[in-house]
Amino acid sequence: MTSKDPRSLGRRDSWDGVRAVVAGFGVSGFAAADSLNHLGAGVVALDEATSDDKAEKAELLNVLGADVRLGQGVTERLPDEVDVLVTSPGWRPDAPLIAQARARGIPVWGEVELAWRLRDPEHPAPWLAVTGTNGKTTTVQMLDSILTAAGLRSTAAGNVGRPIVEAVMDPEPYDAIAVELSSFQLHYTSSMSAEAAAVLNVAEDHLDWYPSFDDYVADKGRIYTQAQRACVYNVADERTRRLVEEADVVEGARAIGFTLGMPGVGMLGLVEDILADRAFVEDRASSAAELCTIADLASPAPHFVANALAAAALARAHGVSQAAVRDGLRAFRPDGHRIAHVATVREVSYVDDSKATNPHAAQSSLQAYDSVVWVAGGLAKGARFDDLVSSVRSRLRGVVLLGRDRHVIADALSRHAPDVPVIEIGDGETGDPMERVVDAAVGLASPGDTVLLAPGCASMDMFANYGARGDAFASAVRRRAAGETD
Repeated sequence: MTSKDPRSLGRRDSWDGVRAVVAGFGVSGFAAADSLNHLGAGVVALDEATSDDKAEKAELLNVLGADVRLGQGVTERLPDEVDVLVTSPGWRPDAPLIAQARARGIPVWGEVELAWRLRDPEHPAPWLAVTGTNGKTTTVQMLDSILTAAGLRSTAAGNVGRPIVEAVMDPEPYDAIAVELSSFQLHYTSSMSAEAAAVLNVAEDHLDWYPSFDDYVADKGRIYTQAQRACVYNVADERTRRLVEEADVVEGARAIGFTLGMPGVGMLGLVEDILADRAFVEDRASSAAELCTIADLASPAPHFVANALAAAALARAHGVSQAAVRDGLRAFRPDGHRIAHVATVREVSYVDDSKATNPHAAQSSLQAYDSVVWVAGGLAKGARFDDLVSSVRSRLRGVVLLGRDRHVIADALSRHAPDVPVIEIGDGETGDPMERVVDAAVGLASPGDTVLLAPGCASMDMFANYGARGDAFASAVRRRAAGETD
């Protein structure tokens, strides 16, 4: 038995003698293993995958003294002498390594938990944390842009950008860190005390991972635990408000709502086309501060505006000025595959929102357009589409479906929008499937319509990731556009 309990150790302590196992050797797993090895712990990292990238990183860490084991079967059994297990996001609680650690009373941390414990006590950069079913990445990147505009050294980290362990171990400390957290990451986090935290929305997702929707919601709510200054919630999503009400926060932390309507006291919202703050102004009972206008944003889509309000709320909780919020939001441009306009051909717009990988995200995207030919399908991850179809059926001019679980969407359409024409792109047909998707969409669209790739599903049944899916759609659209002008 080691003389050191890892739960009592931090950044300035020696971890010599601590035996750490890292489950998973992806981006976050490598960062965790590298940091623990640097601190002096004895590290064993395990992963079933044997990609060239992982093999190269394994060779590097092995040279530095860690023990990295890759290959089939290596994650079936937890080594005998272990003081802490650090798991990568996405590892289910019933995975053999985690179940064995729990049975043996060994602490199980996620990379986020490890990162929180390794913050520099002399320069503990505050965390401004974001979770939600959709919009996390955009909101965190907006927040980072605002913090940068305020003259602060910041970074986007966690589920986007840098691994959070890597960010906190940076030898040059940050002034603030914008942290994106998935429900998986929050599941294995217990010590974090964010300066301000936001749950953007909660809708069905990852039901192939969680025993129930309530378990998924509960993990989202963990982000508010011990929040220091502000718990930011979505006025339009009652579940987020209830999570704030149920949270055990630091005394004095405030509940701050964001809304696409007129903001009440303690909220950020819209006054006509102005993003306004009635939460962080002195006379909030009778006045509001103008932050920016919708025209300052890269998109007027409602979910994009909501993300901007949430980012602004977190930044204002940190003390950022109105001008910095405006400048940061003006400067921000979203990553590819998020409501990205591809082309307009014969008065039909083609938009790539391949990042919409669940029904809630697809619904938000569809509601930004009045007349849509919807391109959807892929891996549904246990999700249902009845509520989505019911809410957008009046906007649908046609639907093109592809992917393994396309029948799930087709069934919802037959129940709730039986008059909407649906074309399914089958697996056994010849030719590029996305070319056939675009050809089918062209046949359904009329001038003024938007052909929208918002799949509502994950991509891995047909594509490497959502980016590859979006690229395939954009390429097919551009080839079709070139053919129209030949």
